[in-house]
Amino acid sequence: MTNLELTPQLFAILSALIEERVGLSYASTDQALLASKLAGRASEAGFESLLDYYYFLRYDPNSESEFEALVNALVVNETFFFREFEPLQLAVTQFLLPLVQAGHTPRVWCAACSTGEEPLSLAMLLDQHGISSKVELVATDVSTAALERARAGRHGRRSLRHVPVPELAAKWLHLDDDGIRVVGDLGRTIDWRYVNLLDSTAVRALGGFDVILCRNVLIYFRDQLVSQVVQCLQERLRPGGALFVGVSESLMRFGAALECEERGGVFLYRKSQL
Repeated sequence: MTNLELTPQLFAILSALIEERVGLSYASTDQALLASKLAGRASEAGFESLLDYYYFLRYDPNSESEFEALVNALVVNETFFFREFEPLQLAVTQFLLPLVQAGHTPRVWCAACSTGEEPLSLAMLLDQHGISSKVELVATDVSTAALERARAGRHGRRSLRHVPVPELAAKWLHLDDDGIRVVGDLGRTIDWRYVNLLDSTAVRALGGFDVILCRNVLIYFRDQLVSQVVQCLQERLRPGGALFVGVSESLMRFGAALECEERGGVFLYRKSQL
């Protein structure tokens, strides 16, 4: 007999497991939403109860691929090209371009890149300034499904609902019956990688960066995990480097060892040159 009801007790242990592994936090008001996604995933995997599903995810050594499938079902892939565009422009013109002009090869990390619209938008700007071959651009996410879409360069039409620079969209994005296709070798200028932001070893292995974009993802974490992730991010910043978060996000209450700066209405966090 199948019993895929998410009781309060099951909600508590399953949501805790998800938060422990990938940081996604679910309030009690999210129980119905989580129940729907868990039931669908558990049923597809052949489980007849969510308790059995929990024990499998928690204790079975062969559960890694199933947990990956669950994460793919849970994560919110809500993004679009040129989203919060001014910070991207500022990152290129005031950080990356001066470094290239000084003879350096700057590195950029788009953390939690989802289906890739953000790093692709940044890559367009780098090309516009003639420095795409002189900047290393790394994009990571915890969803393997999102990364597959990013690498494929196929996107829905809603991904182009904001076009502040029509000439870039016209050059790199082609609309067809199936949606939007990224043309040329734009996607191949990006190093797409799977990285869980809670995995400090994997984050450390990425190396140092001059610019980090971690936008509109910290809002899904509890404060304790935000502090943990921000600590990892600031460790990856090179001296003088800049961290950009979403316009609705702030790090001020987390005591980050970074200085908040405002440039032309854009807020960012700098690491000391020392």
